[in-house]
Amino acid sequence: MAVEGGSGERRRSYDNLSDGSKGHTNDDIHSEPNENLNKETSRSLSRFLIGADPEGPGVCAWILTFISLILILATFPLSFCFCFKVVQEYERAVIFRLGRLLKGGARGPGIFFIVPCIDSYRKVDLRTVSFDVPPQEMLSRDSVTVSVDGVVYYRVKNPVMATNNVQDYSHSTRLLAATTLRNVLGTKNLAEILSERETISHVMQSTLDEATDPWGVKVERVEIKDVRLPVQLQRAMAAEAEAAREARAKVIAAEGEQKASRALKEAAEVIAESPAALQLRYLQTLNAISAEKNSTIIFPLPIDLIRHFFK
Repeated sequence: MAVEGGSGERRRSYDNLSDGSKGHTNDDIHSEPNENLNKETSRSLSRFLIGADPEGPGVCAWILTFISLILILATFPLSFCFCFKVVQEYERAVIFRLGRLLKGGARGPGIFFIVPCIDSYRKVDLRTVSFDVPPQEMLSRDSVTVSVDGVVYYRVKNPVMATNNVQDYSHSTRLLAATTLRNVLGTKNLAEILSERETISHVMQSTLDEATDPWGVKVERVEIKDVRLPVQLQRAMAAEAEAAREARAKVIAAEGEQKASRALKEAAEVIAESPAALQLRYLQTLNAISAEKNSTIIFPLPIDLIRHFFK
């Protein structure tokens, strides 16, 4: 029985192998390695000829470079006027040779050499650039429509990234600043927008700097210039501020009258305790009346003369 079971398993394995081989012919089996070999050969040839290998240029690049150098030597010294370029202290030059970025990064400041036929370069300004963010109308968190504008200061910190990673870093930074202003102010109340401008500026600066870092751009400063409110809201706020000022003025006047009444009460108590003080007050009043140019002078009647009649 054991022998029969083993022979049955071998027979099933042979059947499976024969069934799997039915779907592929000998021509298909031999054609697949040939196609793979042809693909690898064509890739290697293209890398060798046109320089598709990222590690270095190919034979065609070396041939074009050699021909360009021969043309430069043949037209010497006229060709040197086109070979040497100068960039300023605040500029850098990013050089491309046959579309490939040259090693060593950006050139400058000063003089540098290019091959006119196969090299191209782009100047990048490293100075700080400022631009105005157009007024952005938005709805604050407390459903108030406001119009806010600002100013952004930025500079290029990596010329290679600013040239290769983004098509136009200046235009992209301007668009990003406008959208960031709307997004940040949309999460604030009107009172926060009016009173926390410095905080909003710092939040925008950090957000823009993080977003523009892959572009080789450094956002140095962001400022909120003006916050425009609707005319009706301005009138309402002005009326509210005027009412608040009038209320404070009334409170201050009432406090002054309260303090004055307390002072008069204390003075009356002092005069009541000393009759001589009352006589001195009479004399001071007469002196004040006589100091003015009046035709009529009133002499107050001393209270001591009529006190006996009241008793």
